[in-house]
Amino acid sequence: MFGKLGEAKQKAEEMKLKLEAITVEGNAQGVSVIANANKKIISIAIAPELLNPENKEQIEDLLMVAIDNAMNQAENISAAEMRAMMGGMMPGLGNLFGN
Repeated sequence: MFGKLGEAKQKAEEMKLKLEAITVEGNAQGVSVIANANKKIISIAIAPELLNPENKEQIEDLLMVAIDNAMNQAENISAAEMRAMMGGMMPGLGNLFGN
């Protein structure tokens, strides 16, 4: 039993490292957000033509959309990787995770 717990802990750490290396990008009309599959924002880019005080509210809205897009992609990748890991560790339980 403790061997399985140790194996699960090691697999979880391996998964975390794997997800850190996977990047996703969310875009919204000149705003780009890059995150990793652990849902950590890596960078934000804003097109120069958006950078003026009149566009403040628009930029904020576009940032929200781009961040949401990136986080949704990260969640999808994370869930798929978790299903794959769980299926490999416990083949009979793969269907519990939407597989």
